[in-house]
Amino acid sequence: MFEEQVEAVNAYAPAFPDCSNYDKQTYTVSEIQDILEVSRTVAYNLVHQNLFRSVRVGGNIRIVKKSFDEWLEGTQ
Repeated sequence: MFEEQVEAVNAYAPAFPDCSNYDKQTYTVSEIQDILEVSRTVAYNLVHQNLFRSVRVGGNIRIVKKSFDEWLEGTQ
């Protein structure tokens, strides 16, 4: 059912404005894993240590980009 809803929204995608100009405000755990070049376990451990702000959206964790970037700049 969810897949059908996604397909229906994607069918109207050309009618939506181009969102590529918007700055990303969150990272996924997978993205911080790639940025830091660490394992998935390490990435989740960093999130759970509350070193930067994160929120749970449904079953997913989103890391606040500004908070993560500030943390990263302070660790270099």
